[in-house]
Amino acid sequence: MCGHCGRKIGIRSFVLNSTLVCDRCAAAANPTAADHAIFARSLVFGMGAAIVGLACYAGFTIVTHLYLGYVALAVGWLVAKAMMMGSRGVGGIRYQIAAMTLTYAAISLASVPILIAKILQHAEDYGTTTHIEWSKVAGKLAAWGIASPFLQLRGGIWGMVGFVILLAGLRIAFRITAEKKPPMYS
Repeated sequence: MCGHCGRKIGIRSFVLNSTLVCDRCAAAANPTAADHAIFARSLVFGMGAAIVGLACYAGFTIVTHLYLGYVALAVGWLVAKAMMMGSRGVGGIRYQIAAMTLTYAAISLASVPILIAKILQHAEDYGTTTHIEWSKVAGKLAAWGIASPFLQLRGGIWGMVGFVILLAGLRIAFRITAEKKPPMYS
């Protein structure tokens, strides 16, 4: 058993301050180039989860025409858990900032495919054809998507409720990716 975190020690073990520790606790005590690789792996996992969260949120809204802000909680959880899986349990402030950034991007940018679906549905309802030059509107759509949580505040109480739920989703991502302090042993 690791003398710091109490987990079972695998094949590799280390001695830290006269205590037998697992490789994860040893790496946390002595950050090296491997630390950057762990963070990069965590980011890749987090980006994948953010894309899945964005797709699920947008897809659900497009299909059902229901806006459920509570999906932000699930996206925050999904991104943070994926990042912790990618880092094998290593957390800290840069993981927290990355998790919050990816969660915000996934939730806010989900409004872009929802808007596109509305435009296409509107065109179909009125029997018009819609030709969109994506190269001209992609930047504007991305900027609008990033700003969309703040733009929805103009919607009154429901915009405020959605914003508070978004903040709760960000808090979930922040807390899950926090640095895990090993329990104190006497």
